[in-house]
Amino acid sequence: MTDWKRKEVRLPDLVEPISHYTDAVRFGNLLFISGMVGVDAEGRVAGRGDVVAQARATFSNMERILEAEGASFADVLKVTVYLRNVEDRARINPVRAEFFGDARPASTLVEVSKLVAPELLIEVEAIAGLPE
Repeated sequence: MTDWKRKEVRLPDLVEPISHYTDAVRFGNLLFISGMVGVDAEGRVAGRGDVVAQARATFSNMERILEAEGASFADVLKVTVYLRNVEDRARINPVRAEFFGDARPASTLVEVSKLVAPELLIEVEAIAGLPE
């Protein structure tokens, strides 16, 4: 495979990946954003026990990646949301609306028993179409 269209995106103000991955990969006009969680650059969890605070921090981290590549939430085509408790969907929907505004991406919601750290309640990955 040639790398002429592939670009790894790594933002220094986001927490260092804990495994062999990068924050996002741009391929042509598509941006694949890795699973984002609500942590700061030092890895401190936002709002322990508070899924709304974690959702807000998660989408803020995602927004940084989108902006770094010249995009916004209006350009997001697909999101996958992983929740420790599917009943939290109603609590995070207003946060999603804050960030996405009128844009409605395709979406999948999955309840999971664990995330990478026990205090995390939400993780979100996305695919965006980048403006020309």
